[in-house]
Amino acid sequence: METIIVQLPGPTQWGADETGRPELIHLGPGDIADFGRGTPGGAGVRIVLTDPGISRRAGQLEAAGDYWRLSNFSRSVSYVVENLEGAGEYLTVAPGRLGAPVPFEFSRVVLPALSGTATFKVFAPQHAYLGEQSAQGGGEQTVHPFALDPTSKYFLVLVALCEPRLRDPSDTALPGVGQIVERLRPLESCRDLTRSAVNYHIDYLAFAKLRLDLGEETATGADGGRTGAKRSRLASVALRFGLVREEHLGLLPSRGAGRLTPQEAGA
Repeated sequence: METIIVQLPGPTQWGADETGRPELIHLGPGDIADFGRGTPGGAGVRIVLTDPGISRRAGQLEAAGDYWRLSNFSRSVSYVVENLEGAGEYLTVAPGRLGAPVPFEFSRVVLPALSGTATFKVFAPQHAYLGEQSAQGGGEQTVHPFALDPTSKYFLVLVALCEPRLRDPSDTALPGVGQIVERLRPLESCRDLTRSAVNYHIDYLAFAKLRLDLGEETATGADGGRTGAKRSRLASVALRFGLVREEHLGLLPSRGAGRLTPQEAGA
């Protein structure tokens, strides 16, 4: 099982309305991937950053346990790793620093470049969290197989998705992406939440966290069919295995701040 997933630079992003998928590199414990400009054509590195201001071999990623390390091969510039789930949180990797541990689950690596900056994203979906029912003093703690972080934004998206069925198990309707945006926006951490961001989190939950096998369910180009299948499967698995429960509804804003109408729920 992979420790980290690298999303290569390019116009294709998870959650966008295109038919293609982003190009990903999956790394397991001990695997490495060099990044930089490479030789002509990008040869010699797995993560190609085409800006002429980037060194041919600028650095290296290494998967380790449930986190990853970054090495900076530059002699003169620092690299920045941003926490995409944090409120501006980041760490700096100094020139020549080898094996700097990165604890973030959602990260963007930023390098100074002639065009401004060059970036790529790194995900660590196998971050381990102790099961809530783990017994004390009984040997090694049991680690939850889905490794969800209840403080993350993607978990809020999952709770909002499951809310109608949590409140009424007979309700088969699911909120659409736009309704999830409106439901979460009253939260301070979600003021700038967009439809694209919600789609992004849905994809991350489906393919990286819950590792759903959707087969051909996502092959259609229409947004409604593609994302609708994922939303339905996500809600089904999350509720079936108790990943989202009634107590998690307390993470959402009051219903008056973002109530879903029946028409909206079916959107």
